[in-house]
Amino acid sequence: MLAACTSGPSAPDDSGYATRLAQARAEKDRGFAEDPDSPIPAEKRAKVLPLRYYPIDPSFSVPAELQLSRDRPVFDMPTSTGTMRKMQRVGVLKFTLKGQPMTLEAFVENGTQQITSLFVPFADLTTGTETYSAGRYLDLKPTSTGFYTIDFNLAYNPTCAYNPTWECPYPPAANRLKTAVLAGEKAPPEAPSAKAEGA
Repeated sequence: MLAACTSGPSAPDDSGYATRLAQARAEKDRGFAEDPDSPIPAEKRAKVLPLRYYPIDPSFSVPAELQLSRDRPVFDMPTSTGTMRKMQRVGVLKFTLKGQPMTLEAFVENGTQQITSLFVPFADLTTGTETYSAGRYLDLKPTSTGFYTIDFNLAYNPTCAYNPTWECPYPPAANRLKTAVLAGEKAPPEAPSAKAEGA
């Protein structure tokens, strides 16, 4: 159940944080290289892998509070293939990054009964230059408190960044941050071009 409370998690400060994150990135590279269902075409893997990232920066991991939507409204979210994907807005995440108050809307696929992950697509001032032109994604595990950690070091590219035949939702206008998020995954070499609706 999603709820709210009065205190939230703090940014990671333990010495193993960077090590665990680096290990997870190496594991993702292995999966993309070896999985037959990898979004990266076999002939491009040598050029694309290992994936490119900003340096790990704990200051881009911040506490956030989820303000729940009363009725989980349904939105048509544009995708990279030109189709619409129906998504429910679960709520709005409120947080402070680099001293600036910000918000991001969190979604689930329409019709989801039991929420196992919140989908948070976003764009920022690096989008289309250092990072992929259609934005990046975060996945958050639901909490019972309503408080979360938004860790932009975990921001990752949609699969259409590697293969234009894959369908990827675009971040809505409300999720376009007016700051440069210098954390997480960078654009792959020679990424397919994409332009988010309303950008």
